Amino acid sequence: MESYPSEQVRAAEIVASLCLATDLGMGFPLEHGLRATLMAMRLADLADVNAETARQTYYVSLLTYSGCTTDLVATADLFDGHLTNTLMPNVFGSRSEIIRGVIATIPGPNDKRWDRTRKIATRFPKAARSTPEQRRAICEVGEMLSRRLGLPEDINTTFQMLTERWDGKGVLKRAAGDEVPLSLRIALVAQDAALQRLFHTDEEAVDILSARGGGAFEPTLVRLLVENHSELFSAGEPADEAWNRILELEPKPYLTLEGEAIDAALAAIGDFSDLISPSLTGHSVGVSDLAQRAGRIAGFSDNEVRLLRRAGWVHDVGRVAVHTRVWEKPEPLSPHEVEQVRLHPYHTERVLVRSQFLGTLAPTASNHHEHLDSSGYHRSIGASNLDRTSRVLAVADIYHAMTEPRPHRDPLPTATAATLLQEQVREGHLDSQMVAAVLEAAGQTRSPIELPKGLTQREVEVLGLLARGLQTKQIANALGISPKTADTHIQNGYRKIGVSTRAAATLFVMETGLVPSGELPIPN
Repeated sequence: MESYPSEQVRAAEIVASLCLATDLGMGFPLEHGLRATLMAMRLADLADVNAETARQTYYVSLLTYSGCTTDLVATADLFDGHLTNTLMPNVFGSRSEIIRGVIATIPGPNDKRWDRTRKIATRFPKAARSTPEQRRAICEVGEMLSRRLGLPEDINTTFQMLTERWDGKGVLKRAAGDEVPLSLRIALVAQDAALQRLFHTDEEAVDILSARGGGAFEPTLVRLLVENHSELFSAGEPADEAWNRILELEPKPYLTLEGEAIDAALAAIGDFSDLISPSLTGHSVGVSDLAQRAGRIAGFSDNEVRLLRRAGWVHDVGRVAVHTRVWEKPEPLSPHEVEQVRLHPYHTERVLVRSQFLGTLAPTASNHHEHLDSSGYHRSIGASNLDRTSRVLAVADIYHAMTEPRPHRDPLPTATAATLLQEQVREGHLDSQMVAAVLEAAGQTRSPIELPKGLTQREVEVLGLLARGLQTKQIANALGISPKTADTHIQNGYRKIGVSTRAAATLFVMETGLVPSGELPIPN
């Protein structure tokens, strides 16, 4: 085990940073989640809750949408419209409002009438059938991320109820009324109020929330919001002070992370980032591992290696700002899509720099696409501005990406990847010493991973391919077994690891290092 120096990080810094990333993934304005949490805490004050409920409200509100960017590939197949603009404002409405929201989101904004009619007719039944699993995935992933971020168990288990309603008419029907934790009831009212204010005037938002009292939301909390809406809405203003006010408002005693708990939280952020596309499963943890091993080979200090490992975990958190359709596109990207991709290191930087702790990782993490000859992105800075941690992380990212499957290509053989890296050295893009270190690290024999949770080797293989985005029949073909046998292994694996959805299984596979590599089939 590594010997850690004495260091402590406030959990609020890590959680609030993930909240910023969630804003990007949901298409919200940056710091929207922070402002909604400030409103939730003011509503908790008005409700005169005890200290324990206030603490739960704080963290639950910051992480409300943490599971909502899961399984986006399936969602993208169903909805061509903007979920945040058309579906999300209706999620806590009446049944008819929810249906209208789904129908409005299925076609794209520029579809002609016939295309809109055809898409709604063919996709609406699929959307209805898939909703329960999507809701379970949101709850399971939210709970798993909360636990990995080091939050107390009473907060973690709250996410099991994340999609429930006061009237008991949630899709999963797990709870109703007071069975839903008070902290969650408060957080959901505030989150919906903040969301409605993105699209409506304050008066219209108040009317919408009023109509939902006794339905999705507890009437008493809605009445408090309506009677004090000016005070509540101003709790999130001014916007440019949200970060500092969130840290000031964290209930005391502050929850802190130390040593391995810090690493676990950062690895969770990396896995959150990779959930945006099956082809990215395990990318962040793989880059982190390769970079730190290369750093040791290159003679880096312990502090530099620690920086590399941590920056590797969070280097791609800005990916969530780019729609999953771009990452999953098998054809060449359009100029507009290329520009979106080129900005993802910028978004990584903006998520990290607000935190004093994560800000120390930001330069290395956000430089992972920069080149020595200034031909990289997003800043196009050159060798004089790239320290050796930035240089080795860039090489590790390129090598690992080349040996992973992508929608437009199979994973490259390691020898081909090594040749391509050497070509980039000759062209002046990459540091020759760092390329040599990464290639040596990539060639090292890894210790076999002990199978967790009583999983068999076959179940690990099946869950790994599932995490890569393959469907049951594709898994069966890849392993030479029947679809029925493949499904049996999936269900047995789910039962052993305590999940019920592909998204949660994918997060488990990444957390435990069971991500498959090599010549894998590409999902269709």
